[in-house]
Amino acid sequence: MGKEKTYALMLENLKDLLEDDDFEISILANASALMMERLEGLNWVGFYLLRGKELLLGPFQGKVACTRIPLGKGVVGSSAERKESIVVPDVNDFPGYIACDEATKSEIVIPLFVKGRVYGVLDIDSGRLNRFSRTDLRYLEDAAKLIASRLEKIKLHEI
Repeated sequence: MGKEKTYALMLENLKDLLEDDDFEISILANASALMMERLEGLNWVGFYLLRGKELLLGPFQGKVACTRIPLGKGVVGSSAERKESIVVPDVNDFPGYIACDEATKSEIVIPLFVKGRVYGVLDIDSGRLNRFSRTDLRYLEDAAKLIASRLEKIKLHEI
């Protein structure tokens, strides 16, 4: 199956998965599990949630991860601070990169906006260089919008 078909199916599955879920943690946990299961070449998929001036580790799939990342630091903190997606073809070329898993070679981080504010980020790592293309960015931004939209519709619980 081609990349675009894989993503289209994954987005349909994500919509179905989120439709009746009203609990923040299970929304994020199942979204990360679905992406890890359906998308190839990944070694970590998860969420960091913005709380004050730092991002705290949320639900994820993969190896043990960094638990706190300051706003503006590393790829995760930079994406949240800039309020924009960041694609890193080679993590060794990103100034101030925070290595949580030495196997990671490339990364994509996408902010989640809830009620117009950064709620957190979707962070996806790969053990392959140049893993993430414009196609990946487009579909993963769509996934982030679906997740954020569902979070807006439920009563969010503070962590």
